[in-house]
Amino acid sequence: MRIQKSTSHSKLFSLIFLFVVWQLNPIDAKQPNVVFFSVDDMNDWISPMGYDQAITPNLERLAAKGVIFQNAHTAGSFCAPSRSAIFTGRHATTTGCYKTQIYFANHPEYQPLQLSFKKNGYKVYGAGKLFHHPKGYIDSRGWDEYYIRDPEKRKNWDIMSWEVDSPELPQPYPNSIYNENIKPANKFFLEWGAVLNEDEEIMADTMRTKWACKKLKESHDSPFFLGVGLYTPHFPNYAPQKYFDLYKRDDIKLPEYMDGDIDDLPARVKKSTIARSKIHNRLIEKKALKDAVHGYLACISYADAMLGRVLDAIESGPNADNTIIVFWSDHGYHHGEKLYWGKHTLWERTSNVPFLWAGPGIAKGESVNATASLIDIYPTLMDLCSVPMVDGLEGESLARTLKEPSQAVDRYAMLPGIAPNEYALMNEKWRYIHYSDGTEELYNVESDPHEFENLASNPEFSAVKAKIASHAPTTFAKAGLEKNSYLITLDGDAYKYELKKVSNNKGNKKKKNKNKKKKKNRK
Repeated sequence: MRIQKSTSHSKLFSLIFLFVVWQLNPIDAKQPNVVFFSVDDMNDWISPMGYDQAITPNLERLAAKGVIFQNAHTAGSFCAPSRSAIFTGRHATTTGCYKTQIYFANHPEYQPLQLSFKKNGYKVYGAGKLFHHPKGYIDSRGWDEYYIRDPEKRKNWDIMSWEVDSPELPQPYPNSIYNENIKPANKFFLEWGAVLNEDEEIMADTMRTKWACKKLKESHDSPFFLGVGLYTPHFPNYAPQKYFDLYKRDDIKLPEYMDGDIDDLPARVKKSTIARSKIHNRLIEKKALKDAVHGYLACISYADAMLGRVLDAIESGPNADNTIIVFWSDHGYHHGEKLYWGKHTLWERTSNVPFLWAGPGIAKGESVNATASLIDIYPTLMDLCSVPMVDGLEGESLARTLKEPSQAVDRYAMLPGIAPNEYALMNEKWRYIHYSDGTEELYNVESDPHEFENLASNPEFSAVKAKIASHAPTTFAKAGLEKNSYLITLDGDAYKYELKKVSNNKGNKKKKNKNKKKKKNRK
């Protein structure tokens, strides 16, 4: 009897406890849907992040519905490592995916984000550039449907958005002043131009968006995870004419440049930056700096319009009250800052990205200055969707911050470089950069947001550097095998990776060279 009484009291206590927890933190019994909306190469040039030149009403609309992180940073300095980090929840310092490695070829044991949802009762849909775009990079595990624009290329998982024979290309091609007299046009690098307005509906990103909207308007028997990956504003900066018309070319304000900005960089970095500066100098020579920025802004507004379609589909469909949306860009982009055009750096323009969340259980109209990272996406979604956490995730769940933004605490976020022992660490005040050769940069981004003055060589800041560096990993994974190490074929609907016989070719090459030398010596 006493045991029964004790057990009865225990059950009653447990029920009361669960009721109190539910009251304090109510969770809908129905797991929320997730719309995972990504863009490519979009830096912080959006109106909700204080950039007054961009016309992005739908990003403003999303920010008003949820939470925006002003100081969010990418987890990889270009597409492949960034997306590998997001889908594995692990930094390159753990995975070895620093450059063009394919995480699931090197580490098939890692459970990717979409598979965590699939294994826990979600329908999983994808479209567009969620992974890196070349052949071999899409992790095909777990998807119920993955939309490919051209059915003929479905078997190759080919999601390339632009080809030289695409019917919606601006005419003539190449179209930008930068590529004048350059044949071919740098594979679309620094290409910009207006697409006919009537061709908007056949553009790859529009077609992906329409497919996603159709899914959002359907009723689903189970919760779903829907990934929508846009290629824009990645080069080429092609967008319908109406998005170019939003901006007056001559009124465009350029980023803030400073003469001598690269003089205090480490020697190796300075040398590579000077080499890269030929791009900036050509744009100056062509008087095309404003044209290049114009094309980028037009594409940001085009991406914003696609976001608007998705928001409309959520709000007008049967899933309006139970759908989380997370908007992110894989990394930022330089437009001449430090004489640099592109990404791949450890500076602010590469790392700071748009990062917005909205949906059930998330505060509305809030802005967070505390530092966050895209590595946080995986654990945050597991928390918000009541999906079991995967072992080994390296980010921090932002679930509490999303519910109570005022409780956000600043921290150091890490951005790995393209080699082991190379990284940036940043918070609201500092950015510390450590290169693989031991050289450093240090910026007080609070007083020097453009990172004009490198303080690393100033002895006054030795203690600051040491303190920040203490947050770096103590070990760095060896770089994994890169894509070109594999012979990639399809096995059914999935990629198969076989190592190429590189060593024999190298050996034969050495033998040939040795024989050539012998013949030369005989002569």
